Amino acid sequence: MTFLRSLIFLTLQVLLTPLFSTLALLTFPFSPLTRYRLISNYARTMVWLVQAICGIRYQVRGLENLPDTPCIVLCKHQSAWETLALQVIFPPQAWVLKRELLKIPFFGWALALTSPIAIDRSDGKGAMKQLLKQGKERLAQGFYVVIFPEGTRVAYGQRGKYKVGGTLLAASTGVPVVPVAHNAGRLWGRQAFSKHAGVITMSIGQPIDPAGMKADEIMAQVENWIEHEITQLEH
Repeated sequence: MTFLRSLIFLTLQVLLTPLFSTLALLTFPFSPLTRYRLISNYARTMVWLVQAICGIRYQVRGLENLPDTPCIVLCKHQSAWETLALQVIFPPQAWVLKRELLKIPFFGWALALTSPIAIDRSDGKGAMKQLLKQGKERLAQGFYVVIFPEGTRVAYGQRGKYKVGGTLLAASTGVPVVPVAHNAGRLWGRQAFSKHAGVITMSIGQPIDPAGMKADEIMAQVENWIEHEITQLEH
């Protein structure tokens, strides 16, 4: 049954993505925030479909910790689920992502209209300068800046190397950092076809004020909180 449900979901996703992406191109005349709100309906649809078809539900802890003004969100990255769910749970957001994603037909074209910070990972110093410059711009526009500090999806139960790009942005702007933990990889694995029914828990930590701290000190707090919180999500 899991295989069949996963196949149905994938089929609908493949069919709907070009349709939503084409409609997204029509949002070009609107403001960045309005474009984002319209285009993010794709993520809302996918989260609804994966719940209705595959039985993946979710709950959120700590929503009261989310500031009313734009901040920097550093989230654990385990699967494709959180890339969709963050758009449902959080206010309008600009993502730091690899530039290659914008070249994907249909999907990448729509993604480009959501005001991402699309970096070239091979250009270390250039990518960091771009992150700091465009990160400040996106925050000023009213976007929350979302970064996966491990840089790529990491299998459930494992830990990647946390990078300081997001906390450098925090240290340079004085904007608080909000750590986010979840256990999505338990049901929707890294690059996995099968999607197992159950409840994903996402936990939002208290904002970390970067005042008086260096980027690596902020990141140490973020990493410790996220990795410890993940161990508590099953309780």
